[in-house]
Amino acid sequence: MSGGTQNRAIVVTYPDEFARNEIAELAKAAGYEVVEVVTQREIIRSEYGVGSGKAQELEGKVADTKSDTIIIDESVTSAQANKLASLTHAAVVDRERLILNIFARRAATTEAKLQVKLAELRYELPRARDAVRYSVRGEQAGFMGMGEYAVDVRFRDLKRQMVFVKEKLEKSRTVRDLHTSQRRKLGVPFVSLAGYTSSGKTTLFNRLASESKEESPNLFTTLATTTRMVTFPKSKKRILLSDTVGFISRLPTYLVESFKSTLDELRYADLVLLMVDVSESIESIRIKLTSCRETLNELEVDPERMLLVLNKVDLLDSRSRSRIEADPLFRDYHCVKVSATRGDGLHQLRTRIMESINSKAALQPKKK
Repeated sequence: MSGGTQNRAIVVTYPDEFARNEIAELAKAAGYEVVEVVTQREIIRSEYGVGSGKAQELEGKVADTKSDTIIIDESVTSAQANKLASLTHAAVVDRERLILNIFARRAATTEAKLQVKLAELRYELPRARDAVRYSVRGEQAGFMGMGEYAVDVRFRDLKRQMVFVKEKLEKSRTVRDLHTSQRRKLGVPFVSLAGYTSSGKTTLFNRLASESKEESPNLFTTLATTTRMVTFPKSKKRILLSDTVGFISRLPTYLVESFKSTLDELRYADLVLLMVDVSESIESIRIKLTSCRETLNELEVDPERMLLVLNKVDLLDSRSRSRIEADPLFRDYHCVKVSATRGDGLHQLRTRIMESINSKAALQPKKK
């Protein structure tokens, strides 16, 4: 993306609206200009990662739109990517690589950069053999052949780098665990914000903590955890409030693993505020809420320590607010409606936070 210009990209995704919108936002966050969106019901079908007919169609579209890149909204093998790139004469980026590219652009702290590096190494490892064999396909890969040697060297190099990065992250985790232990000794409740990317976590964090962290509608603005001591107005009660990296649907397991030292904050929190953007369609909310719960379950976060924060209610009319309140999607949750931007509902939220912390019974799932 030299010279200040964006790479032009064609996106291949599923035909539903949620998938189209999300991959377009991901592409934008990674610095691409999406010139066309192509849909297919089943993406990974052939040697190209897309149907052979679709691959031929993409060849024509790349030429017509003068695109540099094809973004595929799924994980593809390096062999599939190479095949499609050779046919279309465009770079091929899959969903996982796209997310990693965004993380690499956003990472600002040393720990976040290490976490992104570990995720990239985990992404590359299973693809290394195909990638190396493709690059040395004219060589013999037999016993002690050049091809086999290149594969071994690449594998050893990736694994060596992974060991080094893991050691660095383990030191960060040790320091984090020490801080957690010290917080426990202070007896100050620990509250952590979680939710889908762009749900408004950082805006709410700034409101509650009187901070000025960068806020943006772009995806994954926050990659590093920020924790502040917060004293609620008109009381002497204090909490430690933490802002964490946002989730996304179909988040690769290895990416969650790479950010484990940061996301572990959620497991040890006395209360997790699970943010939901209720200004979107109910289907989008359902997908995002399900995705968040799956990630939190993977992190072994106790659902009894969650409070659902329905954000952006200022963007709803009275009818939509009533619809949200009555929707069965939220019936098993304890919810608070807020507008982090405008400040609506913050008094009720603070009250619920203290009630929830002071009484575990307040977080018990409601009876159906």
